[in-house]
Amino acid sequence: MTELRKGYLFGLGAYLLWGFMPIYIKQLHEAGSVEILAHRVVWSVVLVALLLLALRRGKQLLALLKRPKALAAIALAAALLAANWWMYIYGVNSDRVVETALGYFINPLVTVVLGVTVLRERLRPAQWAAVGIGAAAVAVLTIDYGRLPYIALTLAVTFGGYGLVKKRLRLAAAEGLLVESGVLALPSLAYLIWLTSTPDSTFGDEPHLTILLVLAGAVTAVPLLFFAGAANRIPLTALGILQYLTPTLQLALGVFLYHEPMPPARLAGFALVWVALVVFTVDGFRTAQRTARAARAKNTEAALATN
Repeated sequence: MTELRKGYLFGLGAYLLWGFMPIYIKQLHEAGSVEILAHRVVWSVVLVALLLLALRRGKQLLALLKRPKALAAIALAAALLAANWWMYIYGVNSDRVVETALGYFINPLVTVVLGVTVLRERLRPAQWAAVGIGAAAVAVLTIDYGRLPYIALTLAVTFGGYGLVKKRLRLAAAEGLLVESGVLALPSLAYLIWLTSTPDSTFGDEPHLTILLVLAGAVTAVPLLFFAGAANRIPLTALGILQYLTPTLQLALGVFLYHEPMPPARLAGFALVWVALVVFTVDGFRTAQRTARAARAKNTEAALATN
């Protein structure tokens, strides 16, 4: 199996697991958002550490720990990831699954904006059009909600930033995730220890909830490992297209399983987002095809010149 095909399979696995994540998070509603987040961090560190130990990847981990610039970037990725996780948990358990889905729908457009503002990239006219339509969608949804869709915007910005950092670092999946989670592990563990001294802790109260909180490590780590494996193997454009799978599943869960409202104005806002994504995706495909044709022509010219 080629590395490219592995990348697509990893990406598909990550986005499918994330798409059904609301079902799991809903089972943890008795615990607070911060407690759930802390358990996700702590138990994912345990799981990934055991994985690296089994794979005997200690040397690679030590080499990574000797790279200060990489560690600083990983710390930034960890902060973005923690903010994303907390907002997502809060959104799901406050019955706003539809709004969390919106965040991941507009994430590709945020990624384009990050490319302009951070990487100084130039947008093509179609990309500008997609961003403009996306901005109009946010305006429509703001009127519908009576407020900025802050859950959606926070999810889009934090995950877009996380993907950008991960793409530039190009770290091995397990080692990168362990260090990311490790940055958050000590404050998370300290919080959980403190929480056990208060009546608010739910860990240990009910067997099923305790088991689910422990398993949150695997539920967290596995799709992140898949995502890192995909980000290291396939183009960022392809990764963005695969990402549509997650919010589609989440939107379906929010509307059909959890019966969240979808009034006409909100549906119109989502429709504008989908139009923007169609424009963005079609432009991406056409650009990729033109680039591939130009590369083939260049290679053919080079071969003829050699002969």
